[in-house]
Amino acid sequence: MKIIAKTTLFAMGIMMTGGIATMAHAQAPTGATETPPSRAQQLMGDVAPKLAELTDDVLLGDVWERPGLAKRDRSLITVAALIALNRPEQLRSHMQLARRNGVTETELVETITQLAFYAGWPNAINAVGIARDVFNSK
Repeated sequence: MKIIAKTTLFAMGIMMTGGIATMAHAQAPTGATETPPSRAQQLMGDVAPKLAELTDDVLLGDVWERPGLAKRDRSLITVAALIALNRPEQLRSHMQLARRNGVTETELVETITQLAFYAGWPNAINAVGIARDVFNSK
């Protein structure tokens, strides 16, 4: 279970670090529209095409779209997991996404403070630095 959670969080972090490509393939026939590759396809499709497909179809296409939790809540949960696992590379993009999904700066800071006692002081201190950068890049 721990490996699945880490893999899922890693894939989600990759997906949230960038947007969708805006250029269509040059080989597309005139008049034909081809869907540009997803961010997962761009970042890992050449090496791990199945992982990119699972990221697109299962993680983003199913899990993040399930009606049981609001995207705001999913963002807060994901941020908390990334703080606890000390995954700063993914934490930055997920804090940005959380802000777009309605999580306030105060709520993010309270999450960090709470997790200091459950996930470790160093993890919380690292998260504070990332939060500062995210908050200042508005």
